[in-house]
Amino acid sequence: MHDSNAGTPAPGSPAHTFKVLVVDDEPETAASHAKYVNRVPGFATGAIAANGQQALTLLAEARAAQEPFDLVLLDMTLPDLHGIDVAKRMRGHGLTTDIIAITAVRDLAVVRSAVATGITQYLIKPFTFAAFTEKLENHRRFISEISSTGPDTSQAALDNAFSALRTTSASASLPKGLIPETLAQITSHLRSKPETCLSATELGEELGISRVTARRYLEHLAETKAVVKQPRHGTRGRPEYEYRAASHG
Repeated sequence: MHDSNAGTPAPGSPAHTFKVLVVDDEPETAASHAKYVNRVPGFATGAIAANGQQALTLLAEARAAQEPFDLVLLDMTLPDLHGIDVAKRMRGHGLTTDIIAITAVRDLAVVRSAVATGITQYLIKPFTFAAFTEKLENHRRFISEISSTGPDTSQAALDNAFSALRTTSASASLPKGLIPETLAQITSHLRSKPETCLSATELGEELGISRVTARRYLEHLAETKAVVKQPRHGTRGRPEYEYRAASHG
């Protein structure tokens, strides 16, 4: 599923940073998507391509330098090649880098063709940062699950891995006052440091939000089993709680 480099942490491991190629012919849109990528912990924009041929060249050069991309955010309507043609040429050249398609077109035939070329997820413009973050987090969980199955996998393990790509509707039923974008930011931050326990005060300081706000989101995540809540030992006075991301393994 990936071109790998033995000198860097394996994709799916907590230490791995996903190197992303952003492909879009509109400079402002490309810059916006690149900034989105860099806001999600564990992901970084490696380069921006303005057309399909440039994307193919950058992918080939990165592979030759043994510094391959992990993910391509691929706009479907490019000036020289359709996104599906780019995906087909990638596969024809042995470039197995994962692809998330981005488009304003709501054509089922295009979606079916995209799936047939190995595109795993789809983002329809315009989209929020929360929706964008969810796709990247889904991809991270998918790679983590696939990487942990070993050479001899089971049906259950594969089902579990592919279930990570399914978008949930949890953000549609948030308690009053909670914002999907903030929830996505906090969730991503905690998942980027899975072994670290943070109090509401510490999380607030790291993300620039108040302790009260941080605690409301953390309590919601604890109720939905997305984080583990436990008392912090050694504190005086009123009990203090700490939170860490729940394991997805």
